[in-house]
Amino acid sequence: MAAERAPFDVVAALRRVLLALVAFGAAGLVAELVLLEHYESAWQFTPLVLLVAVLVAAALVARRPSLASVRFFQAVMVLCVASGLLGVFLHYEGNVEFELEREPLMRGLALFWEAMRGATPALAPGAMAQLGLLGLVYTYRHPALRRVPPAQSPGITIDPSERP
Repeated sequence: MAAERAPFDVVAALRRVLLALVAFGAAGLVAELVLLEHYESAWQFTPLVLLVAVLVAAALVARRPSLASVRFFQAVMVLCVASGLLGVFLHYEGNVEFELEREPLMRGLALFWEAMRGATPALAPGAMAQLGLLGLVYTYRHPALRRVPPAQSPGITIDPSERP
């Protein structure tokens, strides 16, 4: 008689893959930003610090997926989304300033198009937002976020007549 196997938990496996993708993506973005010397100002240094926080949060939640570690991970992921959106704006604004220095009379769609294709990749910070969204998908219905009602906690019984 064959030994019974535990059923394969597809959701848990997908959750591990998502977390690995977040960690791998964060490590890749750190490497890219360092190679691009993206640390000349505080605004440029911010994504590096945030990406290190992503790696720490991912390690914590992988090691011990508690309510606190998952909430910390979620907070870091929300910051990644915000950072990505802010970064797109800052890159675009920097490109607009550069284009207006070159051609002060440029306006409208021509200015927008040149700013989007400018020296600073306007949409590159979107990778941070994407990373944050991927991390938030990882936490969707995470088992550590489930709260056991007091009536179902082991060793605690509540008389139904005592409920409010």
